[in-house]
Amino acid sequence: MKTIAVLFCSFMSVIASAQQLTDFKLVNVVNDQAVSTGSYPSCSGLVIIFTSNTCPYDEYYRARIAKLATSYQDKVPVLLVNSQPDPSESKENMAKKAKQANFSFPYLEDKNQTLMTALDAKKTSEAFLLKNDGGKFTVVYRGAIDDNAQVEADVRHHYLRDAIDIMLANQKIETAEVRPVGCTLKKK
Repeated sequence: MKTIAVLFCSFMSVIASAQQLTDFKLVNVVNDQAVSTGSYPSCSGLVIIFTSNTCPYDEYYRARIAKLATSYQDKVPVLLVNSQPDPSESKENMAKKAKQANFSFPYLEDKNQTLMTALDAKKTSEAFLLKNDGGKFTVVYRGAIDDNAQVEADVRHHYLRDAIDIMLANQKIETAEVRPVGCTLKKK
């Protein structure tokens, strides 16, 4: 029975990693402009990272996310998404956080939790790498950014960065899912 459960979980991971994302439209609190998958027709893919204003894990990752966004900005843009319903996560507080942290990438408000539900996101800082295939975006990696949220110098496995490099090389991502650490995304 244990073998069947393991096989089922493995099968479900394959299904989740092959998920195609339907187009979404969310507001970027940095400039009040709408952003969708259609905003990136010529990029190789997109990185979507769920975040919040208050989770300590998100703070640990802010500088790493900024480096990632800068490194891949022309090929694989990074989008931060805030789906948390708490008052401290309001659009106004998101805009303040973006200004304070000097975000140079979109910080999207998902208070209806449309994107969170579509991707079945569970945590902040959970990352999703989507490959663009003729305007159709398919999840090819989901999970942790790396293997050490708290101490960047001790990171041994750069899961998200490696997945991006493998995708850009048109190779199959063997590790398509890694359990993320962080704060639980609350449902409305």
